[in-house]
Amino acid sequence: MGAAPDTALRYACCMNDWTITTHDQPDASDALIVDGGLGASNGAAFDDVRPLACFLRDAEGGVLGGVVGRRWGECAELQQLWVQPELRRQGLGARLVQAFERQAATHGCMRVYLETFSFQAPRLYRALGYEVRHTIAGYAAGIQKHLMVHELGAGPGA
Repeated sequence: MGAAPDTALRYACCMNDWTITTHDQPDASDALIVDGGLGASNGAAFDDVRPLACFLRDAEGGVLGGVVGRRWGECAELQQLWVQPELRRQGLGARLVQAFERQAATHGCMRVYLETFSFQAPRLYRALGYEVRHTIAGYAAGIQKHLMVHELGAGPGA
């Protein structure tokens, strides 16, 4: 079964003429406009949001893995964790998460939160002291998404 065609709905209101279009494969530049606009709006409410990242590098400085996220106030969000496949299962992901947590703590963060799918790394995060606070079911093949939180200073990896 093929993808549904893009559609457009036209609305007229208050002397304006708007079109709402739907897309199964949106243009990347359009998505960046929405992302940038949301970032600007959020920036007005959270003016202290700062990026935070840790990288695993080879001898030449090339990136072999990393943790990317952000911090503000007492919270840090771990948004992405990735290690090259051939380097997995050696404790490097755990070390990256711990480095991220330590750096977040130096900025006054008291907790780190993240979202992970059941096929990703929830066992790793649990072993580091993260607790599942919410689970969303309904994905294909029984996959679940977990919102996990680690209160820094409470348990492994602190």
